[in-house]
Amino acid sequence: MKLILIFSALIGASLCLETFVGHQVLRIKTKNEEEVKQLQLLESLEHLELDFWINPSATAVPVDVRIPAVSVQSVKAFLESQGIEYSILIEDLQDVLDKEKQDMAESAQRQRSGSFDFGAYHTLDDINSELDHLVSEYSFVEKIQIGESYEKRPLYVLKFSTGGSNRPAIWLDAGIHSREWVTQASALWIANKIASDYGTDASITSLLDKMDLFLLPVANPDGFVYTHTSNRMWRKTRSKIPGSICVGVDPNRNWDAGFGEAGASGNSCSETYHGPYPNSEPEVKSIVDFVKSHGNIKAFVSIHSYSQLLLYPYGYTETPVPDQQELHEVSAKAVAALSSLYGTKYKYGSIITTIYRASGGTIDWTYNQGIKYSFTFELRDTGRYGFLLPAKQIVPTAEETWLALKVIMEHTRDNMY
Repeated sequence: MKLILIFSALIGASLCLETFVGHQVLRIKTKNEEEVKQLQLLESLEHLELDFWINPSATAVPVDVRIPAVSVQSVKAFLESQGIEYSILIEDLQDVLDKEKQDMAESAQRQRSGSFDFGAYHTLDDINSELDHLVSEYSFVEKIQIGESYEKRPLYVLKFSTGGSNRPAIWLDAGIHSREWVTQASALWIANKIASDYGTDASITSLLDKMDLFLLPVANPDGFVYTHTSNRMWRKTRSKIPGSICVGVDPNRNWDAGFGEAGASGNSCSETYHGPYPNSEPEVKSIVDFVKSHGNIKAFVSIHSYSQLLLYPYGYTETPVPDQQELHEVSAKAVAALSSLYGTKYKYGSIITTIYRASGGTIDWTYNQGIKYSFTFELRDTGRYGFLLPAKQIVPTAEETWLALKVIMEHTRDNMY
């Protein structure tokens, strides 16, 4: 009986984290609209269980897709029969995940005898502990809770403020798509940078003497925990959908800006499912309520990965925003600053013209709320590792992103009235 219990426990442990043995990630390049349509048809075939990391949208944008082992040969055969060009980005996804897990274990071992390792990926508990550490170290840093997730996890925001009430503010968030681990990790590095540079860095000191900063490092905590415990590739929230066997909503399609239009899915099993109604996800509604109640947010930056892009509104309509020229010029300066450190190349522009149509997105809503300086970053890389960026790239990614963020924040400070 004891052996049976031990065996059962081992089976349970092995099942807790989904494996991706034999899964491949392909990059597909389309030559014309017909090939885009063929890929969109492929996307609709649910039995293949394809996970599009970059959706088929336009011939100028390559398509990245994770294919389960059982579907690899049939998908390749389909592409070859249609004459559609593809290459293999990741030969076996599990190999990359095993390396990531090993790196995390080694980092945890090192950290037991030292300070927080900003060059490693961490669990939600470790992240929250580091937020508490920053609060204890710096008198102008405060941790506030703006709401809670579907599974009742607190949404913790760091507030950087040197005094005053309801001062003009800048908002930063990361990890709204839970599998984009470099974003939560970069947000932690940035939080530490802001805290430690005040009083020594002229730019940050000037900024915090005039404005408050709010930073939400894990905007989708339920999904983030799920990526650590069950499925590393999980993107959405973890809310239960009435009448559906599928779980979760894409929180970057759930905002009240072109909600439910082209660029989001009404299929609850889709990775881009927009949800039953705008702000249905408590994670999204918590941010919406905070922004509205604050009333004096001047810039809003949401950090995603991957593709190396700096984007501004709109995603749901081709109509340019009234401030397009200014946003474009700020983006150009930010991208130039970013590339000055390691030579990392970014593209920039409106969401719909730079990548694809996307409705119900975060910064479209914030812009429509009067927050002119609304931007989205898509961090490293351009597809070699995708959502599985090696930990050794975390700090370089954060460092270069910080240079771009400073450009945006300084421009906001100098042009907020």
